[in-house]
Amino acid sequence: SETRTASSTCWRAGGCALPLAPMMKPFLFQTTRNIISEIGACRKIGGLMKNMGCKRVMIVTDKGIDSKGLLSEGVSSLHSCSIDTITFNDVTNDPPDTLVTSAVDMARSFNVDGVVGFGGGSPMDVAKLVAYLAPKNQKDNLESLYGVGNATSPHRHPLVQVPTTAGTGSEVTPISILTTGENEKKGVVDPVLLPDWAVLDPMLTVSLPRHVTAATGIDAMVHAIEAYTSKLKKNPLSDALAALALRLLAGNIVKVCDTPSDLSARLAMLCGSCYAGMAFANAPVAAVHALAYPIGSHFHVAHGLSNSLMLPHVLRYNAHEPTALKQYGELSAIVLSATKGGSEGVVATAVDQQKSVESMISWFESLPGTLGIETRLREVGISVDDLDLLATEAIKQTRLLPNNPREVTLADAKRLYRLAY
Repeated sequence: SETRTASSTCWRAGGCALPLAPMMKPFLFQTTRNIISEIGACRKIGGLMKNMGCKRVMIVTDKGIDSKGLLSEGVSSLHSCSIDTITFNDVTNDPPDTLVTSAVDMARSFNVDGVVGFGGGSPMDVAKLVAYLAPKNQKDNLESLYGVGNATSPHRHPLVQVPTTAGTGSEVTPISILTTGENEKKGVVDPVLLPDWAVLDPMLTVSLPRHVTAATGIDAMVHAIEAYTSKLKKNPLSDALAALALRLLAGNIVKVCDTPSDLSARLAMLCGSCYAGMAFANAPVAAVHALAYPIGSHFHVAHGLSNSLMLPHVLRYNAHEPTALKQYGELSAIVLSATKGGSEGVVATAVDQQKSVESMISWFESLPGTLGIETRLREVGISVDDLDLLATEAIKQTRLLPNNPREVTLADAKRLYRLAY
């Protein structure tokens, strides 16, 4: 009989052994056309927009970023290329649909022919929709876009995305999340929203408060984990990117919180967030996000922190499903190697796998406290009487829950919120 070693049959991606000749399922992978990653990259925005024929550009951002002067070099770059600019800085966390309408109206009144999203996930999500809806010949309206693949036009204004946090990955996703009505979150998912350029400049993240760096970094790790375990659209490219993302993020998140000026670690976090975004854009997120969304929409808790509060509890819940346990075992080798040293070898036995996964979950459980952010729902203004409401709202996330490796019922959601409380 023939004996073949693991090294002859497997290729390692970020520490995970992937078979060289797996049984391939059909898959579709789409992402941002161009990515630039370097210190000072925002100084190149003007040239990028000029090369796409832009002369009047809207910058979509929030007041915090605007007041800190983070736009200055990007705006100077645009002006040096003889591009006129207008800034829409009214974006808030969990942006309402009415805000998009206001931004589109401003863009049309200024006759913009290009859009730059500058900030965290909320400004970039709004920028995508402005770029699509602002052209004056656009027949679609915002209400018609909710859901997956509902854009009827293949055209939009040129779009450059500049993340100022290492977390959302929105610069490489075709997804925009808005708050509709009072507290419900809805998504627009369509490849036409994928930007032309993602500009990764670690200088823009240095001034982030520690708690924002921490929460957005954990958010990015959730993207990587949920992409790797996504039930319906998991694929070889998303797996490789998720594994690499998790190694970069787990290995640098404490460092960037403790040493904010470490540009090498900052760039590693930005790249990790970007790779995780590419992964989950093609292998969608699941129960952690489904349970986090109502926390943000009803109690205005930042998205990254909402994910952080639910992550360890969903990990333990999913680990009872054999396929998820195996996948978590593969990821635990990456996390434990990146944070504690040692080999990224695949865990060999079932007992070792269980121990390794529990060690990983314990690390994620202790990480928020290490970084100085909240660890329980009760610490962010949620009472025990609110848990049933959260569970009822989470179960409405039918775009996300089918991606989870283990079914989540209303009763399960209630238990998970109680564990997080």
